[in-house]
Amino acid sequence: MSPLATDAPSQIVTITPAALAELAAMRDSEADADRLGLRVEIISKPGEDFRYDLCFDVVTTAAFTDEVRTHRDGDVALKVIIPAGSVELLEGATLDHTESAGLVIRNPNKPLAPTVEGLTRDDELSAAIEAVVATEVNPSLAAHGGYVTYVGHDGEGTAYLTMGGGCHGCSMSRMTMLDGVQAMLVEQVEGVERVRDLTDHTTGENPYYH
Repeated sequence: MSPLATDAPSQIVTITPAALAELAAMRDSEADADRLGLRVEIISKPGEDFRYDLCFDVVTTAAFTDEVRTHRDGDVALKVIIPAGSVELLEGATLDHTESAGLVIRNPNKPLAPTVEGLTRDDELSAAIEAVVATEVNPSLAAHGGYVTYVGHDGEGTAYLTMGGGCHGCSMSRMTMLDGVQAMLVEQVEGVERVRDLTDHTTGENPYYH
């Protein structure tokens, strides 16, 4: 597919021609269609898998801090509104449309880690843990569509993480965490004796990864 013409240095989100055509048709069916843009926002909390809110909104009501971009493909154009709080986490994402799946957002970013009182995440031990997570743990879990996010450590040998992607809500997630992630961290990072999973797996949308 050919890239879309743009009117800004960074579009933040790439919209494929198929998605643009579908969204433009949906917008044109609304009243005051010429005033509407697509608002794309991440509404999940740190530590949770991304959840998105897509809705049509009057462009002139966008806040001063919102980012507004115009996406074009030939004669089809659509303004996209992204709230300031979602810009960084949507940078590089792609909004696509297929007949089988409908509108799909492919986001290369990972959710922010939650802040847990009493845990440390800005010291040398944390840097060592995050290095192993980035170079060993997540590349291994990527084969199953999953990843972990480092939250912090308690200073007593326990590293705390959350699981996302295919690991979130997976029936094998606890075994994966204990047998796989813990083994790698304990072996490679002096000062880590065990890991704990802070993920609420009851909220996982995909209990089994396919």
